[in-house]
Amino acid sequence: MELKLNRPICFFDLETTGIDVARDRIVEIAIVKIFPNGNKESKTWLVNPTIPIPPHATAVHGITNEKVAGEPTFKELASQIHNMIKDSDLAGFNSDRFDIPLLAEELLRAEVDFDMKNRVSVDVQTIFHKMEERTLSAAYKFYCGQSLENAHSAEADTEATYEILKAQLERYPELENDMKSLSEFTTRKKSVDFAGFIALNAEGQEIFTFGKHKGALVDEVLDKEPGYFGWIQNADFPLYTKKVLTGIKLRKLNTKQ
Repeated sequence: MELKLNRPICFFDLETTGIDVARDRIVEIAIVKIFPNGNKESKTWLVNPTIPIPPHATAVHGITNEKVAGEPTFKELASQIHNMIKDSDLAGFNSDRFDIPLLAEELLRAEVDFDMKNRVSVDVQTIFHKMEERTLSAAYKFYCGQSLENAHSAEADTEATYEILKAQLERYPELENDMKSLSEFTTRKKSVDFAGFIALNAEGQEIFTFGKHKGALVDEVLDKEPGYFGWIQNADFPLYTKKVLTGIKLRKLNTKQ
């Protein structure tokens, strides 16, 4: 089954120095772009993370400091990567919780403005977990009947994720072959920022999900404790979280004028 697309969708996978969205860096990124007419474009980049790759990360993906020493930094690649994805929806395996948040951090760090406005994301892992509760290699075996060679290679994982989604649509007729519908199905919670520090309550209002103001309306906290905004901006929060909070504050200022 081929995907029904109204716009391109980019399947992508990252190999990184670790799993901390705010602190870790990309060492490899692979993107497979699928167009509505069925055409496919793919690109893989090795990336110099500018920080050491820990041995435990190398043990997972096999990428060493020596291997990326002569490769471009993410900042040098940012415009190419953004140009490839800027007109597309996004998809991946665990992408809503990790790959998209980390990619957003890298792009913002490279001074490339990035957000998810006017696009959706499809997390193939969420479909898998809701339906079968397995891992990527098991998903590929289960849905595609093949063993995943070179697991934890960004290119192999990206191609496998694309093939799995098509197989999932074949297997589950209740899944609609539509990216907006799949995005809604794979969304775990209504977060405003990728990291989940700001979410929406049942009334669709922004609330903090952590710390002393957990559950409180962001607007009310900014009114009662203006210094809380500055504390977040200067603390070790993801850049995208800071961007979202700044947007909320600016919206408040504009509505008061």
